[in-house]
Amino acid sequence: MDATVIYEIRPRSDRRAFHLISDALPFGKLWYRDAEAAAGYAEFYSRSKNIEIRFFDGQGNLLETRTHVGAFVEP
Repeated sequence: MDATVIYEIRPRSDRRAFHLISDALPFGKLWYRDAEAAAGYAEFYSRSKNIEIRFFDGQGNLLETRTHVGAFVEP
């Protein structure tokens, strides 16, 4: 079984956008205007992998966790 890729979505310190953070990203983190856009990016670009998306608030408390099972099938 493949390892699950973990993504974290955290609000930026300016509270105007969100960081998408993961070791799977080429630069470590990206920022988005809203949390749903960040989650959409993670789901779309990791569609062949098992992923877990964790949403955090400004104090670092876990608010929500979503899992996505990859749809890749070996030919």
